[in-house]
Amino acid sequence: MDQHLSAGAPRARATNRRDRRGRGVRGPLVPSTVPAFRTRAERFDDLVLAAVERLEHRWAAELEGTEFAVEDVPPSAPAPWETGGVPLGRYFAADAGLPNRIVIYRRPVETRALDASDLGGLVRDVVVEQVAHLLGRRPEDVDPEYDEGH
Repeated sequence: MDQHLSAGAPRARATNRRDRRGRGVRGPLVPSTVPAFRTRAERFDDLVLAAVERLEHRWAAELEGTEFAVEDVPPSAPAPWETGGVPLGRYFAADAGLPNRIVIYRRPVETRALDASDLGGLVRDVVVEQVAHLLGRRPEDVDPEYDEGH
């Protein structure tokens, strides 16, 4: 049966979409095998995991059951003990059956870092500060390579 299209009838779209030059849909710009394929958030998560793993070698028993998380930004309402500024991380003590939890805030940390190499050091220092708070120790005791300059 022949189908005739009138001027007012909608046209059926082709199932094989092509761009205006007829080359077809492009694939990913970066192959999945190279590091640039990962998003900034995924790379940030990797930095946090590396910092936690580094501390777990020394403090495994004390960190047992502690949850580590990354959130984009801190909640808009500051905690009662915070006296200004945007927190880079926060420690939440175990409560009502919930384990200890340390949260690192990605966007404030990325904003504070000068470059990619500084970001790794800053993430490590924020994790060390929060673990020190959890353990009731000074950051220098938790990690001798802690840098107060961040």
